[in-house]
Amino acid sequence: MGIVGSYQYPTMESVIYGKPAAEALREEAERLGAKRVFLIVSRTLNTTTDEIEKIRKALGDRHAETFDGVPQHTTREVVVRVAKQAKDAKADLVVAIGGGSVVDAAKIVLMCMVHEIFEQDGLDGFETTPERRVGQFRTPKVRMIAIPSTLSGGEYNSGALVTDTRRKLKQIFNHPMMMPRAIILDPAMTRYTPEKLWLGSGTRAMDHGIEAICSSRPNVLVGAVCQQGLRYLHDGLLRTKQNPDDEEARLSCQLGSWMSAFGLQARVPMGASHAIGHVLGGTCDVPHYFCTAVMMPSVLRYNLPATGTAQKSVSAALGAPGRDASEAFAAFIAELGLPRRLAEVGVAEDRFELIGKNAMLSIFTRANPQPIREPGDVVKILKLAA
Repeated sequence: MGIVGSYQYPTMESVIYGKPAAEALREEAERLGAKRVFLIVSRTLNTTTDEIEKIRKALGDRHAETFDGVPQHTTREVVVRVAKQAKDAKADLVVAIGGGSVVDAAKIVLMCMVHEIFEQDGLDGFETTPERRVGQFRTPKVRMIAIPSTLSGGEYNSGALVTDTRRKLKQIFNHPMMMPRAIILDPAMTRYTPEKLWLGSGTRAMDHGIEAICSSRPNVLVGAVCQQGLRYLHDGLLRTKQNPDDEEARLSCQLGSWMSAFGLQARVPMGASHAIGHVLGGTCDVPHYFCTAVMMPSVLRYNLPATGTAQKSVSAALGAPGRDASEAFAAFIAELGLPRRLAEVGVAEDRFELIGKNAMLSIFTRANPQPIREPGDVVKILKLAA
């Protein structure tokens, strides 16, 4: 038998779309019997729009508190402080409203609450490593709901990326119940997202789909769904660049982000683009939403010997059947007007050795379909992207 694999269903209950976020969240809070809803939100949404206020009004007496100070790359320092605030507020439901950093913060806050981790060092020993895939967390007593305003798609998996700023190191923390119970998709929440962030986070979502299709352990359901997700994102991103007010195209992008994340939901191993992207963010301060744009073409080139057939599927989903996937993706990035080389995001070759060393700490490096055995192999990929 030529096809072998398995699919693991996620611990997520629902994805809700087609209704305003405030209405959908109120209904979910009522369904879950939540009395103390703690909001972790984008500062931009909270201070320059009325979207968060609409949600607070819809929740009414169920609203406990709002926190809007999560930094880019989600730092340990902030999440332990938010966890203490949520614990003191007696939160029984946490809601993340914003981009990937806000979503990651909400996930790890659940774990800090149940373990009463209110100092940075308390997270030591819980991070995932190549030898320890799931941190030894207890099951959280409080769960979360996510309302994303970007497309990076981190809400569709059970891991959280948290940066230890003292060591300039971004780490993964994971537990199955860190995945949101529900995800609410409302294109109206994305209208305020800056264009570069919107488009860049869309390519980050495509990263999930591409690495799942090309994974060392793919499966048939994930491959089919991720291909459709890539199509939605490819077409939707181009349409929203041409017309930012096209809410139908924005919803298509959101649906594409969801579909592209099917591999992460099913724990299909990601690869070098994820591993290097995490290091570029945590070590070199590259915005997360630019990492895929600058790295994916080079990762595809490096992985071509091991993923030739899979890459044909990627090319087709990008609207370029028969073309090299690396070239097709690079052309798409150029059309979006995003940075295409490491030099354009401030990463020079004198950082490559450190990036290679830190990337070897990632579980995704070890899972890359074309073997990466030492930091020098990572440097080879970086040089292709220089």
